[in-house]
Amino acid sequence: MTSVAFAGMTHLGINSAAATAAHGFQVLCFDPDPERIAALERGELPVVEPGLAELVAEHRARLVFTADPARLAACDVVTIAADVPTDDEANSDLGPIHALIEAVAPRLKPDAVLVVLCQVPPGFTRALGGLPPERLYYQVETLIFGRAVERAMQPERFIVGCADPAQPLPPAYAEVLGAFGCPILPMRYESAELAKISINFCLVAAVTVANTLAEVSEAVGADWSEIVPALKLDRRIGPYAYLAPGLGISGGNLERDLLTVLGIADRQGTDGGVVRAWLDNSKRRKDWCWQVLSRELAADATVAVLGLAYKENTHSTKNSPALALLAHLKGRRVRVHDPVVPASVVPFAEAAPDPLACAEGADALVVVTPWPEYRSLAVPDLARVMRGRLVLDPYRLLDGTALAAAGFRYHTLGRPPL
Repeated sequence: MTSVAFAGMTHLGINSAAATAAHGFQVLCFDPDPERIAALERGELPVVEPGLAELVAEHRARLVFTADPARLAACDVVTIAADVPTDDEANSDLGPIHALIEAVAPRLKPDAVLVVLCQVPPGFTRALGGLPPERLYYQVETLIFGRAVERAMQPERFIVGCADPAQPLPPAYAEVLGAFGCPILPMRYESAELAKISINFCLVAAVTVANTLAEVSEAVGADWSEIVPALKLDRRIGPYAYLAPGLGISGGNLERDLLTVLGIADRQGTDGGVVRAWLDNSKRRKDWCWQVLSRELAADATVAVLGLAYKENTHSTKNSPALALLAHLKGRRVRVHDPVVPASVVPFAEAAPDPLACAEGADALVVVTPWPEYRSLAVPDLARVMRGRLVLDPYRLLDGTALAAAGFRYHTLGRPPL
């Protein structure tokens, strides 16, 4: 069978490698960091992802971890799969990706295929030198933090950038993609690179619509959650539309794509006005918790914050709404809890061992990250331990009606306070 390698054992690489092993392939997992490889050998994963540890353990016999690039010479398909780092302004740092490609490409055997799976701007793949075009491909990654195993195991489609999309894919590469049983869409390099950005643009557009109209709902007395089912029954929008309001755009990937297109707009003279509007809307909604707290609380109030990750089921705090809120709360009495992220990321806050302990003695409780375990918080318990009666629950994990009946002032996205 075709031998496959993934280079870069961060979130993208380890999830993709495990899913490929689960589909029957022998997979070499390469990373230039010997310490990361040693940790993987011990079963210590570099990321938090539901189901990933179980998937790796189940298919461990087909996974080989190495920091030796010479072993890549035995592989038919080698995929560059390191996460692309971004700075605090969501700008990509492509230096580590170039360095990884430069370390890997000279080790390939003459007929091996190199695939770039990292998220890169249009023009990146074609500008790479050193390999004949018929051996160089770009593949769009569509993993989602918190759902990466599901997305890696059951992809909706493969979008493949090629030097010449009219030519058939190399047999080894076609075998790997074909094992997943989903449509394969070949296109030119630049189209595939822009396709990833296009997908994220559609998601951002839907999120911005939801956030804009949820805020209107809060102002006029409507309930956005009552409107959403009507939209999802419209075939032009559909049941899987991103219509849940949230605290802006976070995580880094979506912001990076918006900035990529703004950069192209500035250089090429295209229109980036809608992108700037999306970013402005995201900033406004990311500050929703602080806007409510600043209106409702005295300066000496104690605030309990549940959640530090930018979303549930991940360890990532990239552009996290919780950290944005906590930056406003510096100098106040603050207690925090997250099931994965250590409280040490907020040096001035007190760590709580569990959600109820976090709420104890607080004047306000803010559920910033929708971790499933926070749903189990009972209203009588909150009434018993909290000093104040203010709850902010943007994602509606708690029973707002019951909280209001117990004397709490309950705020959520998309409806007026209860």
